[in-house]
Amino acid sequence: MKKDIHPEVYEVKAQCVCGNSFQTTSTKKEISTDICAACHPFFTGTQKFVDTAGRIERFQQRYGKATKKEKK
Repeated sequence: MKKDIHPEVYEVKAQCVCGNSFQTTSTKKEISTDICAACHPFFTGTQKFVDTAGRIERFQQRYGKATKKEKK
């Protein structure tokens, strides 16, 4: 192997804005993320819809999906 071509590897603590953190190795000295597996809706099973100006209802009406209000 050639000398002096490989980057240095550090032991780092990766942190998410939700407070979750874990130890890993990286070529960067610190890692911070906006979203991780502990707070991502796909992995947690909780999905939040941010409905601005009734877009979800208009989509459901346009494509024939019944809403909870119409079923009752």
